[in-house]
Amino acid sequence: MDSNLLIIAVVFAVLVAGTLAFLFLKQRKELKAAANPKPTPDETGVSTRQLQLQAYERLILLTDRIALPNLIQRVNQPDLNAREMQSLLIHSIRQEFEHNITQQIYVSAEAWDAVRNYKEQNLLIINQVASYLPPEASGLDLNKHLLELLVQSPKASLQNIVSDALSYEAKKLM
Repeated sequence: MDSNLLIIAVVFAVLVAGTLAFLFLKQRKELKAAANPKPTPDETGVSTRQLQLQAYERLILLTDRIALPNLIQRVNQPDLNAREMQSLLIHSIRQEFEHNITQQIYVSAEAWDAVRNYKEQNLLIINQVASYLPPEASGLDLNKHLLELLVQSPKASLQNIVSDALSYEAKKLM
């Protein structure tokens, strides 16, 4: 029963956060479009555009690397307990994010906010699932519960939404 309540709580929190993030991004995009007409490209614009495209590419890669199924597969260490695995997953997400933090200067504020919100969502999911596990739970138990949550509630992850938004913005630059 507790795991069902956890799943419901996490799904509800994710849906609310996703909806708010979407509405916020949409509003900011509309305001930005109205305030900033598109400049004409020149040689400097071409090299800037290339840097922007590379930044979007790196951020799409980041969203893939911090996706919980991919992250669990990459850092899985069967001998860890749940708290150690929780710490490893959180550390890995933060490290990946910090490695790409400079990309924010090349992408829109909306795109960067979406990536940051996705990172925070994954940290929240990991911490919430871990908090419901007994102290003697293994790292495999944590990983199993995280994957089950994502299988039972595929919309619990913002990965596809964030990746699609990044792709859309990158295609506008081409």
